Amino acid sequence: MDERIVMVDSGTGLALTERQLDERSAAASILLRRRGVRPGDTVLICLSVGPALLVVTDAVIAVGGIACPVPAELDEARLRERIRDSSARVMITDLRAAVRAAEESRVRMVLGAADLGRHGDALRQSGHGEPRTSGNWPRV
Repeated sequence: MDERIVMVDSGTGLALTERQLDERSAAASILLRRRGVRPGDTVLICLSVGPALLVVTDAVIAVGGIACPVPAELDEARLRERIRDSSARVMITDLRAAVRAAEESRVRMVLGAADLGRHGDALRQSGHGEPRTSGNWPRV
């Protein structure tokens, strides 16, 4: 029986199967819980469209969080506005502009997509690099 492909990364051509999505989302949701994300928490997700965005969104929903996507292509001023208006305290991003835009917001924890894989491996295989966090916030 063939595994169902749920997404193909247009940048890398790598396919994400249903089983991989489930495994990676489960691992990421465990790490989100360990980092203190609780049901009802709003979590900003500012990632480029691709497998990591899908995995992270599923993981946030799995812990009962409210996934608040922010388009990665927004300019820094618009990012700042969206982040401020969300009142979120957690953000998942690999974008320096998003980290800078969150500096005067309620965001207190910034995670990179790679932080939520098995030691970073699960999401890094999806073509995403190391997370970038602000020096003011704990790298978790």
